[in-house]
Amino acid sequence: MERAKVGTEVLIVRDGRLLMKCRDGAHGTGTWSVPGGHVEFGETPEQTVIRETMEEVGVTIDSATLVAVTNDVFPESGKHYVTLWLRASGIGNETPRTTPGETSDVAWFKPDSLPSPLFTPLADLIAGKSIIPFDFRSLFA
Repeated sequence: MERAKVGTEVLIVRDGRLLMKCRDGAHGTGTWSVPGGHVEFGETPEQTVIRETMEEVGVTIDSATLVAVTNDVFPESGKHYVTLWLRASGIGNETPRTTPGETSDVAWFKPDSLPSPLFTPLADLIAGKSIIPFDFRSLFA
């Protein structure tokens, strides 16, 4: 029997803009999301997003706090994730970069001009489909 996996995504906001990446070489290739990935054995979700953010976009974050959880099923690929959404703090000043096989593009976006197509979990979060009530717009207040 297939089981759901635990994924993490991190919301990094600076100057009213969200750091986003275009996914490359993995599940969801060609869609836009935020840095994140699988929780590795023994890691906390916070450690996961700190590691993944550096690996995928070359940006340092000091810490992250859980803000939402989505239940994401991808029937077309037979995948199911429970996604933990964290908000970053202590963001470094590095210029975001792409990483071949992970990220084909990376940029900062205002909430009213997000790129498309969005990765399903991010689209669900924005649409208010979080298990924990979460207002996406509150990130930019």
